[in-house]
Amino acid sequence: MLDKSLLIVQHLSWEGPGEHLQAALAESGLNFRVVEAWHEPLPSPDGFGGLIVLGGSPNVDEEEQFPYLGPLKALMREVLASHRALLGICLGHQLLGHVLGCRVGPLPRKSVGFIEGELTAAGMAHPVFQGLPQRLPLFKWHGQGILPPLPEGLTILADSQAAPVEALGLRDNPRVVGVQFDNHVGAADVAQWLKADGEWALAGSGADPEALMTRARSREAELGRGFRQFFRNFLGAGDLL
Repeated sequence: MLDKSLLIVQHLSWEGPGEHLQAALAESGLNFRVVEAWHEPLPSPDGFGGLIVLGGSPNVDEEEQFPYLGPLKALMREVLASHRALLGICLGHQLLGHVLGCRVGPLPRKSVGFIEGELTAAGMAHPVFQGLPQRLPLFKWHGQGILPPLPEGLTILADSQAAPVEALGLRDNPRVVGVQFDNHVGAADVAQWLKADGEWALAGSGADPEALMTRARSREAELGRGFRQFFRNFLGAGDLL
C-alpha cells in the first residue's frame, strides 16, 4: 500500500504552494514535503503516494542552466512507472507533457492574468473536474505551452484561446494530470509574483498590474472554491484520501 503523503517540488523561492493549495492541503490532512529543487537533492518517491510539480521560470529543455531538471524528469518518470498520483502545474504541466513525449514551445503570446478556459468532453468526464463548470476561470503566468497534436494515449482535458492545452490527462490513468493554469494562488501570491517577476510577465503580454490585482481580489473566493474542489478530486482519483 502506498504512503498517503505528497512530495511537492518547488522551482523558485517566490513561487511556492499558493494560498489555495495550502488551504487544500490543510483541508486534506495529508502529510507533505516541499523540496526546493534548485538547491536541495530530490528524494526517492518511495516514501510518497503522489507528486506535485509546481511552476517556475525554466523552460523544459534548459538543463544546462538548471541542472536539477534532469533528475526531476527522471523522478517524474519513476512516479509514472510506479502508478503514483502526479499533478503538474504550469511548468510542472509542461514537464509532464515533455516526459510523455509532447512538444513544448513558445505560444504566440504570453498568457498572463485572468481568462476563461473550457473543459473538453474528455475533461467533463474526467474525475478531477467533477463538480466544476465547463467554463473555467483561469489564472495564467506563462509564455510556453504544450503544442498539439498529443502522443497516443494522452488527451486534452481543457483548452482556451490563449493555450491549446490548458489541461491534459492519460486516457487509462486518472491519477496523472497536468494543468497549465495557476489557480492554486491567491491575491497575496499574485502581488508577490508581480514584485518578483513582473518585468518578465508584463513585457509583451498586455497585462496591466493594477487591473490584475483588482481581478485577483475580486475572484479570489471563486478560484479558491474551485481549486479546493479540483484538489479533492485529484486526491480521490489518486487514492490518497
